[in-house]
Amino acid sequence: MKYVVILGDGMADEPVEALGGQTPLAYAKTPAMDDLAAKGEIGLVHTIPEGMHPGSDTANLSVLGYNPRQYYTGRSPLEALSIGVAMKEGDVALRCNMVTLTEDDAPYEEQTILDHSSSEISTKDAQVLMEAVTSQMADEMYQFYVGTGYRHCLIWKNGTVAELTAPHDVLEQKIGQYLPKEDKLLEMQKRSYEILKDHPLNKERKAKGLNPANSFWFWGAGTKPGLSSFQEAHHKKGAMISAVDLLKGIAVGAGMDNIIVEGANAGLDTNYEGKAQAAVKALTEDGYDFVYVHVEAPDEMGHQGSAERKIKAIEYLDQRVIRLVREGLEKAGEDYRMLVMPDHPTPVRLRTHTSSPVPYLLYDSTSIQNRQWKYQEDQAMESGNKIAHGWDMMRYLFQEN
Repeated sequence: MKYVVILGDGMADEPVEALGGQTPLAYAKTPAMDDLAAKGEIGLVHTIPEGMHPGSDTANLSVLGYNPRQYYTGRSPLEALSIGVAMKEGDVALRCNMVTLTEDDAPYEEQTILDHSSSEISTKDAQVLMEAVTSQMADEMYQFYVGTGYRHCLIWKNGTVAELTAPHDVLEQKIGQYLPKEDKLLEMQKRSYEILKDHPLNKERKAKGLNPANSFWFWGAGTKPGLSSFQEAHHKKGAMISAVDLLKGIAVGAGMDNIIVEGANAGLDTNYEGKAQAAVKALTEDGYDFVYVHVEAPDEMGHQGSAERKIKAIEYLDQRVIRLVREGLEKAGEDYRMLVMPDHPTPVRLRTHTSSPVPYLLYDSTSIQNRQWKYQEDQAMESGNKIAHGWDMMRYLFQEN
């Protein structure tokens, strides 16, 4: 038996008036998911422990079988693992977003945050801008590392796990009350703005209609993580397919392999087919028992507040990943169990994450059901199937007692 999780990050949502009261998932044309739902099982699962922040960090840890209350030490340390940063005891990792602020004739504190991803800036552009700032700010205590796209890392030697606000939680708001309370972090954010807002590359980006990456934004502080081995826990050789450093870092911490797909960029134009092909190859040729395919696009479109683009991301996931993985496994004659789900909702109305339960779809090629279900939030609720804790999903997928 082979096992695959296909996770559409942030895919769940709320009813949208402009869609006739349907969610983007219900409105989207998803024949592959709906066919699997009619032949499998759907239900709801709580991925976020009560009282914890609804992030992709806690949620994906949960889906992979790790209770966030036990294993979560912060988001950025997991991303640091992905890019090969060897954290020491006492080190604090922080996410360093490249964000878009207004450039009003006002103090830094009075600017408004417009975009947490600077028009989904490419790693190539981000590296140029990162170097322009860090060449003036890095020292023995503060070391910067380039990640992917708008997502980068700061390691603070003997630092403090500060309470910091995620930029996607405060879009379209003045930033003053959400800025770091630590003087040095605030100083570095302000200095980054002074350097970046007039940088030639940002002027080029604006001329092309792209948002400038004109400020650093620190958040997600945490200490060195200590995940247990996924293979020891479940006796399955596992691989991760994701363009996001967070997910790749979780895989490193869990002792799973990362499969890198050329052209996978965590955006709407990611290489969906490449991810599907890599998953099939891993399971049918390379000896893996389990593959976790993570697709970031629905979440990014939710953060943009675009129902139209989120629907497109879901439809791409359906036809360019799920359908192809299913066809590939069946062509190879493999028995398999496939779990499709989001990690958390990212409602387009809110443009950030929520803690609501999410719909799951579980299909077993050896146990075909005959139901009338479609894969969407309301029907998952009506099914009556509920899983109280997200970290039980792996045991459920693997049929472990």
